Amino acid sequence: MTNALTDDALEDVALLRAIATAVIRLADATQHGVSLPYDAEAVRALNATVLACLTRGAEPPMSLPDLLRWCRTRPVEDWPLELPADAFGPEDRLLDEISGEPTQLCHEWWVQGRDSAAAEFDRTIIRAAMQLCQQASSPESYTAFRRLLVTTPVLTAEIGFEIATDLYLEPVRALLERIYLPAPAGYCRGGRFITCGRCGTLLTPTIEGGWWCERDQCRSRGPAPFGRELVVSDVGQVSHLARPLRQFVTGPGLAEIDLEARLKTMRGLRVQMWPGYDAYDIRITFPDNHVWAVDVKDWAHPGLLGRSARPVRPEPGYDEAFWVVPQFRVETRRDYLGIFARNRPARAAGLELLTDRQFLRAVAERLRDCTPASATEFTATVLTATDKPTLQGDPHA
Repeated sequence: MTNALTDDALEDVALLRAIATAVIRLADATQHGVSLPYDAEAVRALNATVLACLTRGAEPPMSLPDLLRWCRTRPVEDWPLELPADAFGPEDRLLDEISGEPTQLCHEWWVQGRDSAAAEFDRTIIRAAMQLCQQASSPESYTAFRRLLVTTPVLTAEIGFEIATDLYLEPVRALLERIYLPAPAGYCRGGRFITCGRCGTLLTPTIEGGWWCERDQCRSRGPAPFGRELVVSDVGQVSHLARPLRQFVTGPGLAEIDLEARLKTMRGLRVQMWPGYDAYDIRITFPDNHVWAVDVKDWAHPGLLGRSARPVRPEPGYDEAFWVVPQFRVETRRDYLGIFARNRPARAAGLELLTDRQFLRAVAERLRDCTPASATEFTATVLTATDKPTLQGDPHA
């Protein structure tokens, strides 16, 4: 590893993005029962990796399966690549050791190199939903759409009927048919699917007979508890939200609505989710009409998060703005906030990143200052309730 981004380092950063893209594409192909021929982007990533190894006198992977073994068994820090010094923790991999699924770190490197239409999928869907709801002059519909993607990543026919009768979702009805896809057979064992009791996504069966959750925060709290057991013969087709939306909307959204729930227990606050058609995540108005804007960022890699930092959008207006990251990210990655700050570009020099625990304390302190009676009772709750991370459970459990 190196601190300076030399030409070789820049090339290796681009290579790692290409490998991450290949891993994601191969994982999606495998889930849909496709194995050969290999994706052209994956073959190009393999060839570039072989060339990089040979020029450094290192033993290269001999095939795509061999490259995937690297991704699963070999921490990226040990790869023969020249990468930024704080790019990874000592055990970070592109594939999870237990399940063989792409890690969140892999997804984050993939999204940094959005060169393909597939990588733009989640942004395209969100933009389309905004436009449809704006045409219908219904910000409530957009809020309902965002909340649905967070709380309901898995659909059955019964839940689909409930959604079909929700008038707020009428403007985005056709869009929902594009983003909820038949669940791949790889998630099914013994004729049943199992959802995670914490985040609601489908669990992945492991070779050892267990079940694995794709969410980092769920795994940080131990084995995933079972949510719903969906027996195919009983429920019919099971649909899963498309992978990019699960990763970049559902995942961060769980942290957003968790923070919303805690803020709503504070007397005197007005809390609005995704204001101005998602200009930012949460708008908080204090009793004296002072406004805070919040964007919640649930990223595994603080360096990539820092490089993506930008000022919070100015409308709807606010007095102060923050980025907030779940506390568990900081606890599981040494110097998370420092790495973010070192990688933050000049355009976002004034942007402050706080953990959700720090942010809730700051809210409680300001609320106490402007309305002492309203916040005093809550302050003790904040200090204890934020000691452990929480997740929204499966709303259909």
